[in-house]
Amino acid sequence: MNLANKLTVSRLGLTVLLVLLLVLRLPYADTAALALFIAAAVTDFFDGRIARDRGQITPFGILMDPLVDKVLVCAVFIALIERGRLDPHWPVQVHAWMAIVVVVRELAITGLRLLAASRQLVLAAERYGKHKTTSQMIAVVALLTLLAVREWPESLSAWFLPWVPVVALVMLWLAVVLTLWSGAIYLWRNRSLYLEGV
Repeated sequence: MNLANKLTVSRLGLTVLLVLLLVLRLPYADTAALALFIAAAVTDFFDGRIARDRGQITPFGILMDPLVDKVLVCAVFIALIERGRLDPHWPVQVHAWMAIVVVVRELAITGLRLLAASRQLVLAAERYGKHKTTSQMIAVVALLTLLAVREWPESLSAWFLPWVPVVALVMLWLAVVLTLWSGAIYLWRNRSLYLEGV
């Protein structure tokens, strides 16, 4: 297994650890979860770059890289629903319907890509899909920062608390809207794949 694919697989391990930290509520677990998510996002950037630069693009990487990204984001959104239930005074709540939007969109697009692959077609990533991913990543970082900041010294948390809830709320809604929009565009533009023979 080459380095790029090892980084992709490591992101699965980071996802499991991250969810455990969010659910188990250990001391400084939220800060550790924030650090792990940022580390996972960094590996996402580097695995594709390394594969391209070294000429190590493989079928495994083409399949697993976007799939692992979806698992990471969906798992965190679901875990944040649970955290909101346990902490009703948390300033920005992730509602179940928001996570459902994210999960259903990712499953639908993954299914469409598998359908295309069964016909020897490759569906390229859409521009809106990249914006969606960026907005989701920023939203998750802001939401995790909102959790982690309560573990930090007051001198540090006082700097974050006035503006992070606003950023988290705006980015969460933007991520949901872009998730819906990008999914609808992707399904519409590739409708011939699933309408054929209907």
